[in-house]
Amino acid sequence: MLNVTARDGALQKILEATIQERMIFACRVILSLLCFALPAFAAPIDLKPEAAQGYQRYIQLTEERMKQELMPEGTFLQVEGLSETKRKGVYARLQQGEVIVTRLRTNDPTGAARTPDALIHHWVGTIFIPGASLSQALSLLKDYDHHTEYFKPEVVKSKTVAHTGEDFKVYYRLLRKKIITVVLDTDYDVHYHMLDSSHAFSDSHATRITEVQHHDEPDERQLPPGKDDGFLWRLDSYWRFADNGHGVYVQCEAVSLTRDIPTGLNWLIGPFVESIPRESLQFTLQSTREAVIHEHLHLAGAAKTGIKFKP
Repeated sequence: MLNVTARDGALQKILEATIQERMIFACRVILSLLCFALPAFAAPIDLKPEAAQGYQRYIQLTEERMKQELMPEGTFLQVEGLSETKRKGVYARLQQGEVIVTRLRTNDPTGAARTPDALIHHWVGTIFIPGASLSQALSLLKDYDHHTEYFKPEVVKSKTVAHTGEDFKVYYRLLRKKIITVVLDTDYDVHYHMLDSSHAFSDSHATRITEVQHHDEPDERQLPPGKDDGFLWRLDSYWRFADNGHGVYVQCEAVSLTRDIPTGLNWLIGPFVESIPRESLQFTLQSTREAVIHEHLHLAGAAKTGIKFKP
């Protein structure tokens, strides 16, 4: 019996080692193929006027739906539109600190939102910041001059260019590294709106997106907008904030436009390309949660107790 058990255990270890080796080999093959395919994907491409127009039509249709949601009888947060059972489950996950991200798609019955040689990415994400207030969450997000601290390493430069009331003009230098490194100089118009003492929303629209080559080097240069590698051509973000007295729910819906995937490479590059907007949104929301907790809740506690928190 002992010999049989020992033999079975040895066979099990051999099987596990074989499976692990095959998985490692498969990962290396996929990585090699990505390294081979990405240069072809990154070849310069122009944003077609038809794609830009189609994207703008998609944004118009999306904002029409949002107007209904922002009405007094509307569904302010996406989670509120779920069935009671699902809604309870999602609220529980959010209160446990999870970032919930879901893919969206705006229906276009006319077909006017076609984007030839370009892809629309549409995601919505939600977080819960326990113990925070609406004013604390808004204060941090409006502090654009310090977003390099809150959202590093993706935001490497940030600055408030102009500010009038609840309207902001903002500059970011963005860096995204996933096998290849992409650096973008971007400008935004951002507008905040208060619905009542516990609800607010904002919309952010990129007015300029410029790809930067050889960043932070003597030969750094910017490619003309729309005549680059097509990693990001358009970006519109819509935030909502709901204070329930115990914390703040923060929802961000992001719509972006990138180059399409070359024919024949969708099976390989498709998951890679589609994962970037989702991961970026997830990172932004998680960083927002952590920054609000640190900047307002931890520091407020330190002020009361005399404890000093490290930045």
